[in-house]
Amino acid sequence: MQDLAAVVRQIVDANRYMTLATADSDGNPWASPVWFAHDGYTDFLWVSRPEARHSRNLASRPRLAIVIFDSTVPAGSGQAVYIEAVASQLDGAELQRAIAVYSRRSEAHGAGEWREADVVAPAPHRLYRARASEHFVLDPHDQRISVRLG
Repeated sequence: MQDLAAVVRQIVDANRYMTLATADSDGNPWASPVWFAHDGYTDFLWVSRPEARHSRNLASRPRLAIVIFDSTVPAGSGQAVYIEAVASQLDGAELQRAIAVYSRRSEAHGAGEWREADVVAPAPHRLYRARASEHFVLDPHDQRISVRLG
C-alpha cells in the first residue's frame, strides 16, 4: 500500500493548476481552472477578479470542491487529489502572510512577484484561499479514500 499522504503531496507539488468546483446561490455548478500556490497542503491560494463567476459563486456559497491532476499522463495512469474546502477572499494579516506564500511560488515558476497592493482595491484582482477540510485519492477500484496529511 502506498503512503497516500506522500501521493497527495507529490501531486500537489507537481502541478500548477487546480480546478475549482463552485455553485451559485441556486446551485448551478461552475468549474474553473486557476493557477495556485499552497501553504502546508491545507491552504490553497489563487488570484482572481471578484466579478469572475467562481468568485461571485464563492461569495454566496463558500463551500467548494477542488481537483488537482496531471492531464498529460497516458490514459488509465493518472492520479488526482480531490479536496473539500471552504473559501474566502483574504484581507488584513491573513492577506499579508498569504500573498508572501503566493508570490514565492509565482517567482519560483517565473511568473513574477505579487505584492499586497496587487490584490487590494483599486487593483482588479483579489487573493482567495480555500482551506481544505478533507483530501481524497482514488483506490485501484475508483473509490475515493480519505487521506490524513497530519
